[in-house]
Formats: sequence, structure tokens, C-alpha cells
Amino acid sequence: MPRDEVIEKPVGTVVPRLMKDRRRARWPWIIAAILAGVLGWCAVLFVKIQRQSWRDEARNADAIIVFGAAEYSGHPSPVWRARLDHAYDLFHRGLAPIVITTGGAGEDPHFTEGGVGRAYLMSRGVPEQQLIAETQADNTDESVERVATILRRNGLRTCLAVSDGYHIFRIKKMLERQGFAVYGSPRPPLHPRTPWQRFEFTSREVISYTLWRMHIT
Repeated sequence: MPRDEVIEKPVGTVVPRLMKDRRRARWPWIIAAILAGVLGWCAVLFVKIQRQSWRDEARNADAIIVFGAAEYSGHPSPVWRARLDHAYDLFHRGLAPIVITTGGAGEDPHFTEGGVGRAYLMSRGVPEQQLIAETQADNTDESVERVATILRRNGLRTCLAVSDGYHIFRIKKMLERQGFAVYGSPRPPLHPRTPWQRFEFTSREVISYTLWRMHIT
């Protein structure tokens, strides 16, 4: 009768294979946990941005800051004019003695958003000595940095931030990081937004805020 042959596998080859199998089994759970964390962060942030966009915190402050939007050959776009008109109403109510308009030139060689905003408010009756124009910034991050410098140089510690509602949450966080007390006052909408538009605008802010947080961390 032929003898049965038993082939023994070396233990050294089995253990690494088991370890590799266990590591592979962990990866789906790790990926799922990361995705759950990202989705949770986005969902919480989405809700916070939405809630801030509906909240008007207008109160007495040292300055009103109007964050720029497009201008066309020296004239504010409808969105920019709506922000400026809202800032004018706050100023007219006596909530702050100074208004700061922001925004650089973009592709316009002759005008800046900040300069156009300042001229527009002067045309509405805001005294020139109570207006400051920030005219160098190309985006919100730069606007906040330059506005923070203006506030410090003038000994101002509190401000009312005026922009579109979905923009206010990020602006507040940026200025608060610079050491200022910030209150948001969104401009009234020009027309009702659809649910999809609200979702789109808020989602963009979720991404923008997240990228900013990643940059400063």
C-alpha cells in the first residue's frame, strides 16, 4: 500500500498571509468611517450655513463692512447695489459711524468694487469722511485680511458684516479668527431662490469654508 504523504506548509509563510488578509478586510471599514466622517462634517456645516443665512444680527457696532460683488464700468451690479442699499439702511439707522466697502478691480482697468461701492454710498448721502474703500482684494480671504488691518488701524473692534446670506457664516468665522466681534446682516434677496439654488449656493460655501479651515490648520 502506498503511504500517504503529508506536506506541511512552513509556518513563516502562513502568518504573513493571514495578516495581509486581515488588513484587506479592515480597509472597507476604514473607508466607510472616513466617508461617514466627511459626510457628517458637510451635513453639520450645511445646516450651520443655512441657519446663519436667515439670521439678521444687526446691532450697534464700530463699523459696517460691505463685501463686494461685480461692478460694470463704474456701476454696481444688482447684487452689489442690494448689498450697498442694505448697508445704507443700517448706517441710516445709526448702527455704526463708518462703512467699509471691499473689492478689487478684477478685470476692470478703471474701477474697483470697493471704489464703486464707496461712490454709490456717497451718492446716497453717506458723508465721505465716514466711508472707507478697500480696493485691492481679489477674493473673500484677501478682503478679510485687508479689512482686519483697516479695523485695527482705526481702533475698531466690532463690525456688522453685510453680504449674501449664504456668505455670512464664512465671513464671520474669518473675522472672528482675526480677533473681532462680528455680527451678520444679510442683504434682502432680489427674488425668491429655488430649493436647488439654495442647495447649490450653500454647498459651495461648505467647500469654501472647508478649504479655508484646512489651509489655516
